[in-house]
Amino acid sequence: MRIHYDREADAVYIRLGNQKPDGVIEISEGINLDTTQDNKIVGIEILNASQKMNIKTILKYELEIDNPIIRKSA
Repeated sequence: MRIHYDREADAVYIRLGNQKPDGVIEISEGINLDTTQDNKIVGIEILNASQKMNIKTILKYELEIDNPIIRKSA
């Protein structure tokens, strides 16, 4: 996963994989999901991001893993 903030555009893009998107689904004004042909979500775009989230904490996150197999290797 990669997160990019474009200060000039005030946009956040969260890339969830390496697949190239084939389509976009707008789930709310200024919040878009990039999808593949088989409807897998590969990216999330948030426009006017500073009005929708705290930009200062965009790279601060907590990861919770419920799967015991993944928890051991993480």
